[in-house]
Amino acid sequence: MAHKHGHGHGRERIQFANAEDKQEFSKYPTKAGRRSLSRSISQSSTDSYSSAASYTDSSDDETSPRDKAQVNTHGSSDFCVKNIKQAEFGRREIEIAEQDMSALISLRKRAQGEKPLAGAKIVGCTHITAQTAVLIETLVALGAQCRWTACNIYSTQNEVAAALAETGVPVFAWKGESEDDFWWCIDRCVNTEGWQANMILDDGGDLTHWVYKKYPSVFKKARGIVEESVTGVHRLYQLSKAGKLCVPAMNVNDSVTKQKFDNLYCCRESILDGLKRTTDIMFGGKQVVVCGYGEVGKGCCSALKALGAIVCITEIDPICALQACMDGFRVVKLSEVIRQMDVVITCTGNKNVVTREQLDRMKNGCIVCNMGHSNTEIDVASLRSPELTWERVRSQVDHIIWPDGKRVVLLAEGRLLNLSCSTVPTFVLSITATTQALALIELFNAPEGRYKQDVYLLPKKMDEYVASLHLPNFDAHLTELTDEQAKYMGLNKNGPFKPNYYRY
Repeated sequence: MAHKHGHGHGRERIQFANAEDKQEFSKYPTKAGRRSLSRSISQSSTDSYSSAASYTDSSDDETSPRDKAQVNTHGSSDFCVKNIKQAEFGRREIEIAEQDMSALISLRKRAQGEKPLAGAKIVGCTHITAQTAVLIETLVALGAQCRWTACNIYSTQNEVAAALAETGVPVFAWKGESEDDFWWCIDRCVNTEGWQANMILDDGGDLTHWVYKKYPSVFKKARGIVEESVTGVHRLYQLSKAGKLCVPAMNVNDSVTKQKFDNLYCCRESILDGLKRTTDIMFGGKQVVVCGYGEVGKGCCSALKALGAIVCITEIDPICALQACMDGFRVVKLSEVIRQMDVVITCTGNKNVVTREQLDRMKNGCIVCNMGHSNTEIDVASLRSPELTWERVRSQVDHIIWPDGKRVVLLAEGRLLNLSCSTVPTFVLSITATTQALALIELFNAPEGRYKQDVYLLPKKMDEYVASLHLPNFDAHLTELTDEQAKYMGLNKNGPFKPNYYRY
């Protein structure tokens, strides 16, 4: 919020990016007071979403979890988390998440008897949050053995990782890992005495890539890979094209329910959440450019528009561009509008969408953030140069200061905004997690030959099943076809109800 230059403690030394900050600041004369202000605002971006408790605040303990010997109450030390003592707190988080993930719980109840995943050894790399914990515990309840690591260095909820480690799931993850820690954790997951994974559940493709490169024998013997992100799926298709994919893979990213929920409905809610928590921005009348009008872009734009922001779009695809025009957005080139913009949001899945040259032309106080999976969309590397000053304002918020005093506000260092700086609604994650669980069951139990060495979509029947498991939440009642109607439409009464080429 407020920035000190030099070590002077005089008021006049403080520069403000805008007048509101100055007003806000003058109410808090002391250093402690100022700390509490920024704390109360950024609380939720550093902690998990129980913002009252600062369990996940990492400032109190700087020892790397890799250097600490910890044991859970069952005497096992096959895990590496921030602090195993937070397990009880994490357990409560998981119980709260279960309330909104009734579909997974009912899947657990329906399939617990037959244990469809008995014999499955799943190595997983996803965001580690209370919601994924519900998924992991569902997989365990269905008979699987799991080892888990984080696919993002910032999104882990430490107390949830502790709760999982306490129940005996080997988890290797903590919030704020270094790049080196990240790969070390993945390696510890895969490489363990007397245990070899036969299923991979991945988000982003890093685990798949690591196993493929470092443990080709494990890769060849796997029954299947389930991948949930655009980025990871893209990497799988590249492997497949090159003829190097020697196991079947399931692309759950493009299953309809997952895509609509994770990308459209979820981003519609979490874009505002992430921006407000980090910058307290008011959206009315702000000039915003959203790069990419896919599902994520559509979700972001509808939310921003509803709050009165003036939104324009950049797009490479004429179909998406036309959709944007029909939804009332101007389609522009980024270089045409960059000088006027208050907020720049990327969600293309591509790289270098915002270049150094464009960052140089932004106006003072412009906010730059990314809603795509990987941190390549904004060319952050080009900002780490000697003539620019980086100033950490609060967790996940950096001011980058140009020699002429211009500041650009970069959120989460260009990583995924909604997971680094806010939380995703549990209900959305319930859809994703149920889809992942069904995909794992499908691949693991598929008869020899049903799936070749290729990338598959989840069968539509499964997709409909995921959706139907979530309808009770809304007290929604489906109409059933009569025999006559079913015959007339040429459908089975129980689905699937749409042909494969149908676009929802």
